[in-house]
Amino acid sequence: MALKSTGRTHWDGDLFNGSGVTSLESGAAPPMRVTWKARSEEHGGLTSPEELIASAHASCYSMAFSNALAKNDTPPTSLDVEATATFVPGEGITLMELSVVGNVDGISEEVFKDLAETAKNGCPVSQALAGNVPITLEASLA
Repeated sequence: MALKSTGRTHWDGDLFNGSGVTSLESGAAPPMRVTWKARSEEHGGLTSPEELIASAHASCYSMAFSNALAKNDTPPTSLDVEATATFVPGEGITLMELSVVGNVDGISEEVFKDLAETAKNGCPVSQALAGNVPITLEASLA
């Protein structure tokens, strides 16, 4: 069974002077304000499409990597994942940087890094970005 996830944004005004409110149909987070300035200059307490993509990538990657580690009989105690999207006005998203630090018993650094790379390639958000945005990965044990 497929699960559909929906986000919505209401925008008022033009790109440079306008603003919008984006929301998640699930209600898991409150509505969030978005502006061009928050996207291209500084967040100023607002979000951006790139921040939302980065958050989605971090959570998706966490799930993919925790599953890969469990299948290796080395389930993680914890994973701390950070995803950073770089946005350049006029060019778009130019880079996605993933970083993971894992607390995992019974695994070597080499196997951890190999599984981290495998998870990066298998993560559905990584797959959606692949071929469009370079994705880097730094992985280390705590």
